Amino acid sequence: MIRVTRGVTTAVALVALAAAAPTPAFAEPDPGAPSRTGVARAAGVDGTLPDGWRLNGDGADRELVWTSTEPVPMGDARVEFYSGTRLLGRPAPAADGHAFRLKADGLRLGAAEDLRVMAAGRRLDAGAPGDAGAASEAPRREPTAPAGPVEPPLPLNPVDPGKPGAYRTVSGEYELPAVRLPGYTEPIEMRAVVVGPAGAPGKRPLALFLHGRHGTCYGPGEEVTGAWPCAPGMKPIPSHKGYLAAQKLLASQGYVTVSVSANGINAQDHAADDAGAQARSSLVRQHLGRWADWSAQPSGAPDAVRATAPADLSRVLLVGHSRGGEGVNRAALDSLHRPPADQDGAPGPARWTIRGNVLIGPTIFGQNPAPDVPSMTMLPGCDGDVSDLQGQIYVDGTRGVSRGTALQSAVYMVGTNHNYFNSEWTPGQAEAPAHDDFNSDDAQDPVCSPGAKTRLTATQQQTVGATYIAAAARLFVGGDDRVRPLLDGTGRRVASAGPARVLSHAVGGHRAPGFLPGPGLTVTGGGRLCAQIDPDPARACLPQNDDGTGGRSPHFAFWEASPEPGRDAVALRWTGPGAGARTTVRAERPVSLKGSGSLALRVIVPPNTTGTRLDIALVDADGRRAPLGRARIDGLPGTDRTTSHWGREVRVPLALASRAKLDLTRITSLELTPAGGAGQAWLMDAWGWRPGTPAAEPAAMPRVDIGRLTVDEGDSGVRTYRVPVEVSGRGSGQVRVFTPMPGSDEMTSRIVTVSPGSQSIDVPVEVTGNTRFGHDLSRDVSVKAVKGVAVGSHRGGVTARNDDAKPTVTVTPVADDVTEGKPLTWRITLSAPADVEVGGVIELLPVTGGPELSSADVDPAWLEQFFGAVPNPPKPLSALGWEGEPASVWADVPAGGTSVEVSIPTVADRVDEPTETLRARLTTYDENWEPHHGPEFTGSVRDAA
Repeated sequence: MIRVTRGVTTAVALVALAAAAPTPAFAEPDPGAPSRTGVARAAGVDGTLPDGWRLNGDGADRELVWTSTEPVPMGDARVEFYSGTRLLGRPAPAADGHAFRLKADGLRLGAAEDLRVMAAGRRLDAGAPGDAGAASEAPRREPTAPAGPVEPPLPLNPVDPGKPGAYRTVSGEYELPAVRLPGYTEPIEMRAVVVGPAGAPGKRPLALFLHGRHGTCYGPGEEVTGAWPCAPGMKPIPSHKGYLAAQKLLASQGYVTVSVSANGINAQDHAADDAGAQARSSLVRQHLGRWADWSAQPSGAPDAVRATAPADLSRVLLVGHSRGGEGVNRAALDSLHRPPADQDGAPGPARWTIRGNVLIGPTIFGQNPAPDVPSMTMLPGCDGDVSDLQGQIYVDGTRGVSRGTALQSAVYMVGTNHNYFNSEWTPGQAEAPAHDDFNSDDAQDPVCSPGAKTRLTATQQQTVGATYIAAAARLFVGGDDRVRPLLDGTGRRVASAGPARVLSHAVGGHRAPGFLPGPGLTVTGGGRLCAQIDPDPARACLPQNDDGTGGRSPHFAFWEASPEPGRDAVALRWTGPGAGARTTVRAERPVSLKGSGSLALRVIVPPNTTGTRLDIALVDADGRRAPLGRARIDGLPGTDRTTSHWGREVRVPLALASRAKLDLTRITSLELTPAGGAGQAWLMDAWGWRPGTPAAEPAAMPRVDIGRLTVDEGDSGVRTYRVPVEVSGRGSGQVRVFTPMPGSDEMTSRIVTVSPGSQSIDVPVEVTGNTRFGHDLSRDVSVKAVKGVAVGSHRGGVTARNDDAKPTVTVTPVADDVTEGKPLTWRITLSAPADVEVGGVIELLPVTGGPELSSADVDPAWLEQFFGAVPNPPKPLSALGWEGEPASVWADVPAGGTSVEVSIPTVADRVDEPTETLRARLTTYDENWEPHHGPEFTGSVRDAA
């Protein structure tokens, strides 16, 4: 049971940082909040926090704030706070992109030196490798240069999907009335660009493109915002026009294409539990619904739609970039398994059939891919936004969930970044300001910096992107199996991709289940079963350093819970060749490879390594053993700024197993024996493989959606609520349910069997009420599909809403007319005690008549504590704020209290001078950080003589 208690102040244990706010109680302002003036540097109340960090408030009102000296660009990765390798939470961003604030209520924050700001595996705070231009003057560690010879080019595929087709193309745009989506205040635009074939016979397949999360508006100079609608003088950023090269290629080959705008979602998705996945799905299906209408009644279609061939809604390909990738994945799942009506913003059941998804550098915050829809995921080797390449989970996360006939492909594109697949996010091509998301700063990266031999130009990247989108269309929609070798790990290339080095692997298709590390497998010899997600270095597959450095793997991308049981691989390490290094993977139940022509393994080796050799053998249930052959595996080019521990697919034929009379229906062991010097590798999985692409028939399965219940805390007593869970569809299946451990930020999990109408996911939450003001409190639950289940909304919970009025705040003088050397003091008083710290800022305003109290008249230690330094020459106190704003200091009444005194300590300077004054104003803030100015008050300091 999860308990949400009001009226009890939760202590925050900040090891090496925790210190009670001194009396008088001051805390520094947040520069990212509207009208809150800051100080010259950000530091904790006790002065021990790292540069850029601040701990505001006390007790239940405590907040952890990180402020960047440069704005963090609006991108697709979520900004997250960590303590070492432990996720603390996802902070709320300020509008200016500088400040990020996380409620610290109940968090175990850890030591100061362990605090980190991360976004998709890259570090944003000071001195971090691969940061995003945020607050750092520290020198960078030189990246590791790629070693060893470059692999020879792959053989050419006999069919090149990147060649333009025979059709002339036409293009146009349409704009329809905006739509409202659940949970979004502002309506969402219905705007799109259409490119299609002219003169193509019959109805043509439809490809829909959805861009990712980017700035929404731009104006004079380099101004970019995330607002919606755009302010006067600003223009919408046309992100939906960034895929014209791919659209024109597909249109020439006979596809109708449409690329839709999602600025309205980008501006509002920061507060959504799913980061906007459901809204993007609704937007995609809103457009598909219109196309279905126009297919039935062409006369009602916009001019841009009527100008091209009619669309065949039974053959639809979805293409999504970044968060757009997660959006089209959800749209495909929603088209097969309808979402709850209160969450959905699209009308009626699907009148279309999704044949496949193309996902470009996608996010997958929910970690629940659509298992029955074929997909190809592009992994940009130099991605500086979604840099952990979490899109790999669209492949790995489908294993064992459904029938496994849908081909799930990953293509690793060496030398491509995140933004340049969209020309409107590319400098020199974009209408609005744009940037290279791979930020090399002052250290040249030998793999990814512009000009590196392995780094593609923007045009080359867009060309290879269009080629592989066309390959997926040809395979998933057109059914042309001749392009499958480009996507399924066979190892082929095409001339249209130019100099790009593209590698692939896959699961699903005609693969037969083989050895999948996890429950049911044991490992002996020179290897160990390792956890993909676990903070314990002894269990982790690829342990990370505390500073976030070390090798990174797309396969081991972090989720919301750590450890994550059942998500395993096999780690191998050896010091030399021979039997002593042999790893044996045994299955509790025999594996059948009957009908397979080869054994396909996905094996990771360290980046820049060459010539790793493994001898592969199988053993059947009768103990017969057959060597299959030797596999050579080379690592990808990589540095400490790339995510390059990626599984290479290798295949060995099963012909020798048949000759050795192995019973291929009862294989019990897989043996891997190193054939060279010292090395290491990780086995992701092994499958029986045969050529061909089977039809992907969706399975009937239940759908699980976690909702959010918001309740008033009440005035007294304890009430028990339950996290809302909806199970729809047919059949039964299993999910893993993650819930927070009581009194901790750690997670616990369990596997639960679900079916429509069942109440098997039961998470009670206790809420204790009182009549004191406090903040809303939330307790969350998340789920992942294990077998036979489609998961839509993966995250929800219960939010206890504060239903008590905020106390009024007054200020009265205690000593506002003093001789120098004595403190000016005022008392801040609440009308009633609160469960959280309540107060505001004391703004030091310019004095309109007579001399103003200056920095030379107050204690230097006080100046250093709140303003970072002692000005030289002295300045009026009101001039010590940021960027010309009045100086401010926090004045807060602790939780449970009703008053606090605040003081400004003055010094005796022994200089004859007239009486100096201070003019101030108490300003408080509401829940939306809107300022409310109180009355002004003054203080006077007279000579001691």
